[in-house]
Amino acid sequence: MKHPHARRRRGVRRRGAAAATVAVLLASGTVALAQAQASAAAGCKVGYTTNDWGSGFTASVTVTNLGDAISSGWTLEWDFAGDQQVTSGWNGTVTQSGKHVTVKNPGWATTLSTNASVNPGFQGTYSGSNSAPAQFKLNGTLCDGSTGDPGDPGDPGDPGDPGDPGDRVANPYAGVKQYVNPEWSAKAAAEPGGGAVSNQPTGVWLDRIAAIEGVNGGMGLRDHLDEALEQGAGLVNLVVYDLPGRDCAALASNGELGPTELDKYKTQFIDPIAEILGDAKYAELRIAAVVEIDSLPNLITNAGDRPTATENCNVMKANGNYQKGIAYALQKLGALSNVYNYIDIGHHGWLGWDDNFGSSAQLLADVADQSGSKGNVAGFITNTANYGALTEPYFTINDSVNGTSVRQSTWVDWNRYVDEQSYAQAFRQELVSDGFDSGIGMLIDTSRNGWGGAERPTGPGPQTDVNAYVDGGRIDRRIHLGNWCNQAGAGLGERPKAAPASGIDAYVWMKPPGESDGASSEIPNDEGKGFDRMCDPTYEGNPRNNNHMSGALADAPLSGHWFSAQFQELLENANPPVQ
Repeated sequence: MKHPHARRRRGVRRRGAAAATVAVLLASGTVALAQAQASAAAGCKVGYTTNDWGSGFTASVTVTNLGDAISSGWTLEWDFAGDQQVTSGWNGTVTQSGKHVTVKNPGWATTLSTNASVNPGFQGTYSGSNSAPAQFKLNGTLCDGSTGDPGDPGDPGDPGDPGDPGDRVANPYAGVKQYVNPEWSAKAAAEPGGGAVSNQPTGVWLDRIAAIEGVNGGMGLRDHLDEALEQGAGLVNLVVYDLPGRDCAALASNGELGPTELDKYKTQFIDPIAEILGDAKYAELRIAAVVEIDSLPNLITNAGDRPTATENCNVMKANGNYQKGIAYALQKLGALSNVYNYIDIGHHGWLGWDDNFGSSAQLLADVADQSGSKGNVAGFITNTANYGALTEPYFTINDSVNGTSVRQSTWVDWNRYVDEQSYAQAFRQELVSDGFDSGIGMLIDTSRNGWGGAERPTGPGPQTDVNAYVDGGRIDRRIHLGNWCNQAGAGLGERPKAAPASGIDAYVWMKPPGESDGASSEIPNDEGKGFDRMCDPTYEGNPRNNNHMSGALADAPLSGHWFSAQFQELLENANPPVQ
């Protein structure tokens, strides 16, 4: 169902988020745990971002007090997931004992008013993984975004007030059970070995107006929400996907609405969805709404004077209906306190180049402002329905071979990123620098990016030249980064998981494994879905994938339809393996 790759011009400078130079208040070494302050926090939230260079990193920690004012000092605590070691810090006295870290207020900042924030930071080292801490405590209170008030919808099980968006928690995925779509689960369980993953949460796709009520006897939106309540779930993953002139560069995922049908999109698609989600019956359900994948990135890479520009994308850039439609969706859904809007940021093999990266972030900021407030956006999602590796363990963007940078390899081709996690974390910092709240979180779709099986490398490639080094060691085994349709050799990736890494709200299976990305040959249909030759295994490519073979599986059905052969391959090549 995804993704056009974009060729790019070089030389546009990325606006990085550099760590500020501040007074260091840390004493290094092992220090006894500081005592919690007498003045306890009634609620708090924490944003944790890093600037990582492989074996070292800096971290910025934004702590917001959601409860009563603290007047007698504050103490923040967390445990590292790995072997991270703090070496220096600022805006607080930082101590570490084993994995446990304590940050105590500096002498000049003992008070923390209601809704006020402090921003301690530190520099550290690590080996292996640099995952974000799973939880933080402020004066002994867990910082989960709630206030501890029984009337706060951040508290699990409380219906809350769907009319107050200010009641949202910091990470909607934290501490709740996610909804398992029974329709997908039944298809997965019917496949040999599929029962091992059929209990995983996946996205519910509203990809046309009829899907709101249900298509061909299938479940509609209310049916899914009712079932979520029956399951005792606390969060539903929802994809809202029916823009006018949708996905202008990939015919397989074209939609039912023409380029000018904005009013129909608003009144017959977004308004009914908002009405259902706003029903008080569902107020206790958190809705992670992925709003319109693909389309905004296309305006950056596949319109204007780009060599990859398409006529359809130029039409949409000229009429502005992508921006207007998404802004309307963000506004309507953002008015509901139980809805958390996430906007698509493509993937590292699409927007990771200098002249795509910053301009995409600015476009996202402009659209959020057009919705009335950047506060209508809870976060962003990368790799939706795509195949980019979560991490590349055997090479980094900073490596070189015989004096030649990895960036000069054919595979990387001057990109700034080699995997989705580093891209998501860097894009998050870019978005914060463009005015988004420092607490925004990222989602990474890991439904088909595991790349396990016999073809998976077990170590770095040979250092004979940079291409041998990258190609021999890369986990992502696609022919080209621009290939996006039903990729041969792919496997299930990390299972859905909350707060797995710094700045990441969750790994998700937003695109249900086993649902086709597009038909491998033309299939007449009434779903508005065209035939894209990137889904044809005999296709020799186009400028968006540097004229490489498509790498697609044969005999694929229409996008969104069940593709047993793909599911079986994803299961077989899963990494981590399916037990």
